[in-house]
Amino acid sequence: MKKLLLPLLFLFLFILESLYVQYVPDDLFGGNKIIAPHFLFAACVFLTIFVGQKQGIIYGAVFGLLFDVVYVEIIGIYFFLYPFVCYLASKMLNILQSNFLVSIIITIVAIALLEVGVYEMDHLINVTDMDFMNFLNLRFYPTLILNTLFVIIAGYPLRRLFEKHSEALRAE
Repeated sequence: MKKLLLPLLFLFLFILESLYVQYVPDDLFGGNKIIAPHFLFAACVFLTIFVGQKQGIIYGAVFGLLFDVVYVEIIGIYFFLYPFVCYLASKMLNILQSNFLVSIIITIVAIALLEVGVYEMDHLINVTDMDFMNFLNLRFYPTLILNTLFVIIAGYPLRRLFEKHSEALRAE
């Protein structure tokens, strides 16, 4: 049962993102802002930080592919960016001290890298015609604010869960 807890948590976060987009009003944060929840990705980064690089990259690849298949018409953007940014987060952690505040900052930076990466990929293949300044004002900042709130609220419970999971992996 404990081995199913982690995949079920990630599946729940995947569904929670969809529910957020569907039921939270668009004008909650004002006007014509585009807000993209990245709760699942934040959990992948926390998994990378508190359990290990390998698990974070595997979960990032699996759920990035699932995200591409379900939500995006171009398969490969999230499938590539989720594990790649998780890898970068693990490398940032090698440079910085490992504590809870640093893990929150790394997660926020990883979400920012994901957003910019998705925008640049979409811009490169002409899926979007939005210029970078409009992207920053309409999508980047509101998305970063929402996901920062999520990371601050859910960070400690995720940390505790992943630390317990890491201890269970070491005990096996």
